[in-house]
Amino acid sequence: MVLALGRKKQRLLIALSILPNLFLAFLLSSDPLLTLASPHHCHLPGTTPTPELLNASLPWEKGEREGESGRLSPCKQYLFVNGTRSDVVVCEAGWDYNVTEGLRKNIVTEWDLVCAQYWLVPVEEVCFILGILTGCLGLGYAADRLGRLKTLLTSLTLSVIFGTLVCVSPSPPIFIAMRFCLAAASAGVYLSLYITRLELCDPSLRLVVTMLAGLTTVAGELLLLGVAIGCHSWRGLLGTGAAPLSLFLCYGIPGVFPESPRWLLLSERTSDMNSFSERSERQREDDGFTELESEPPPSHRPRLSFPELLHSRNIWKNMCVLGFTSFISHGISHCYSSFRGDVRGTTPSFYWTYLLSVCAGGGAWLLLWATVDRCGRRGILLLAMTMTGLASLILLGLMEYLSESAITVFSVMGLFSSQAAASLCILFTAEIMPTIIRGSGVGAILALGCVGRLSSPLMDLRNHYGYFLHHVVYSSLALLAVLSILLLPESKRKPLPQTLADGEQYRRPPLSRRRRDNVPLLATPNPET
Repeated sequence: MVLALGRKKQRLLIALSILPNLFLAFLLSSDPLLTLASPHHCHLPGTTPTPELLNASLPWEKGEREGESGRLSPCKQYLFVNGTRSDVVVCEAGWDYNVTEGLRKNIVTEWDLVCAQYWLVPVEEVCFILGILTGCLGLGYAADRLGRLKTLLTSLTLSVIFGTLVCVSPSPPIFIAMRFCLAAASAGVYLSLYITRLELCDPSLRLVVTMLAGLTTVAGELLLLGVAIGCHSWRGLLGTGAAPLSLFLCYGIPGVFPESPRWLLLSERTSDMNSFSERSERQREDDGFTELESEPPPSHRPRLSFPELLHSRNIWKNMCVLGFTSFISHGISHCYSSFRGDVRGTTPSFYWTYLLSVCAGGGAWLLLWATVDRCGRRGILLLAMTMTGLASLILLGLMEYLSESAITVFSVMGLFSSQAAASLCILFTAEIMPTIIRGSGVGAILALGCVGRLSSPLMDLRNHYGYFLHHVVYSSLALLAVLSILLLPESKRKPLPQTLADGEQYRRPPLSRRRRDNVPLLATPNPET
């Protein structure tokens, strides 16, 4: 039996799988807005303290890093006894904030997560990334065992529930716990939609569809910033992202969004397969079809064998190389965003950093769309990691001689290439992992990317001390990743593998092939005859 999807039906399902990315960006990319720390000082009597009162009431502190000028203390004030200064004490009546960027009211300004309580901000960021990691691993495995559609509906339901609970969190500990759960559920939605979208596409459409989904996420991140400027409250911002996700629960209505046909081929859902085929037969008046391999007999339908998986050396090799590359490309990105502030002591504005990161992501998708189908996945991934390593070496080796504009150019180059490599790693993994473990494989690569991202909040917790050594380690590993990418196969315009045996066939082409002479030998005449 051969499955077929009409071209119109295929495009409709792909559009339905892309649309949620617009609102997932509100949940997965809102952390910089929620944890942005604005300039602050101790609360002083009066509505708007004058500069003279600030200078008289607040002690002066030197810059914490080389190149930084001094400033009025944000955490201490003078204690006055009978009108004279007696001692320096910590702020007693709270803080006043000078909010000029981002949300007017975020978790930092609402709960005073500054000074002695600042450590809660990196903890929240770490827990959020760990939540994404947990969701990628757990719900990726569920997508392989329970099905893509069930995992998607479960993740959507949990995202709506925990999104609502986050918006009504009364204290930082509850907020951090709910954000962890929300991150795990949102990662499940993203992952299940990603692999379902890929399994619905022809080989020639996979890159275009993935690029459109990535650009939709970029549009969501830009919309997030616009809503943040107009919303002013972090509760309203997260509610704006969580509420529309409840509309996508209609995907559970029969006939709206079907289960992945490739997963049905490997499962025991014969009745679901038959109903899917009957719906496909009614749409054959359309000339375009997406054909899958013939369904094997029920008694010979392949199942996941863990001993066979452990002995699938080629699959493990590909996962290790792509996981290592994902770890480096995700982890080194923030080094370029903060390099100028680390070296020169002049931190750029939040809007500049945010828009630069988002636009670099959008440009990376456009670059992949223009080059990957022409030059191959492996070649462009090799180029992206090479550019990442070169940008780091130039910034680290010549930072004393580079001007501000040169630092900006090479930082943008590194940010652009690292985001291109990170995006291509996920697509590459989804194309070479067999259907039977595709959810777990893509989830593992995303999880390793989250491990790389953990270095950013940990550096914030240390106030970026040791940034140079941190960047050196990542750039050295990037050059090592360039060599390991040569071990990967090429998946351009190839069908998605179904079983572990199919995945084992994705091997790197040999660097040198033996030349075979196909010219037949000439028969020499026998002198005796």
